[in-house]
Amino acid sequence: MSQVAINPTRTINPSVPQGHDLYLALQVLRHEQPRLRARNLAEQLSVSEGELLACRVGEDVVQLRTDWQALLPALIELGEVMALTRNAHCVHERHGHYGKTTVMPSGKMGLVLSPDIDLRLFLGGWKSAFAVTEETKRGTQRSLQFFDAQGVAAHKVYLTDNSKVDAWPELLARFAAPEQQAVLAVEPAVAKPAELADSEIDVADLRERWSTLKDTHHFFALLKNAKTTRPQALRLAGHEWAEPLAPSALPELMLQAAEQQLPIMVFVGNEQCVQIHSGPVSNLRWAGEWFNVLDPKFNLHLKAQAITQLWRVRKPTVDGVITSWEAYDAQGDLIVQLFGVRTPNTPESAQWRELAERFPVLTAAEA
Repeated sequence: MSQVAINPTRTINPSVPQGHDLYLALQVLRHEQPRLRARNLAEQLSVSEGELLACRVGEDVVQLRTDWQALLPALIELGEVMALTRNAHCVHERHGHYGKTTVMPSGKMGLVLSPDIDLRLFLGGWKSAFAVTEETKRGTQRSLQFFDAQGVAAHKVYLTDNSKVDAWPELLARFAAPEQQAVLAVEPAVAKPAELADSEIDVADLRERWSTLKDTHHFFALLKNAKTTRPQALRLAGHEWAEPLAPSALPELMLQAAEQQLPIMVFVGNEQCVQIHSGPVSNLRWAGEWFNVLDPKFNLHLKAQAITQLWRVRKPTVDGVITSWEAYDAQGDLIVQLFGVRTPNTPESAQWRELAERFPVLTAAEA
């Protein structure tokens, strides 16, 4: 095993030696493979990313109180930041200010609404928070990282060159947890309910309820009432409401949107957070299997080959039909959604609809 220098002054709770063992293993792996990102480091050490971060408490990590109603609105004090939300196949990064942050009285839901950072927060699943100050080749990197009960990252916030760094120490002092633990207790993931057979779904009722939707947000209630998953509902809705497309069409649609400088909405999320970009995209590039948007305020990293289903979806509303594209992986999990930018109480852009409808439906032979 490689010899790695360990900070002898690091203080952790001696009653949890497994945290110290993980910390030592992390230092060795970082020394041997310095280019590995946190998610990959955790995978190689067979732990969650949250556990890997917790083992550094007392070194360059501070555990924070999970007082979302106070902590999240306080992030506006940091000025411009980079907000990051990801799932297994897509990373969404947006620069801006946290802006107006609302946490519902129950503490289980939250919203961040600003011209740049737009988030839907499902806080009932948020279980831990950490502040990280680490030295990198680019200098000191500061971030706030939030995790679910399994230690999977829900959301991250990184300070930038334009952030108010002077606010960082005060924020940590205000929200540091009274006890700093180097071990994160995680829970096993709850298995998703098995999808019902198509024959058990009342397809006629599903289509009737779909045809009478008044708001896109009512779609979740439709799925719950029909006892169906999103991909199954799309498959059963009929071509009036959902049509399968070739997965390779999604990068092409974004390239054409960039050529037109057409403002689009890009939704990327996980079970705990959804992050939204609204605006045009410009600098689009492939890097191996990753399709990327590399704009000054918005970056997207999409593992395009992970898309096994791509759907053009139409939902009726009081403002007319709203058209979206939805990409799913082999497990039926939503990777990314695309809409045209629109303001409340207005129809969707005719330019977006024309582009979204331009691509041919996948034939049965191609499916």
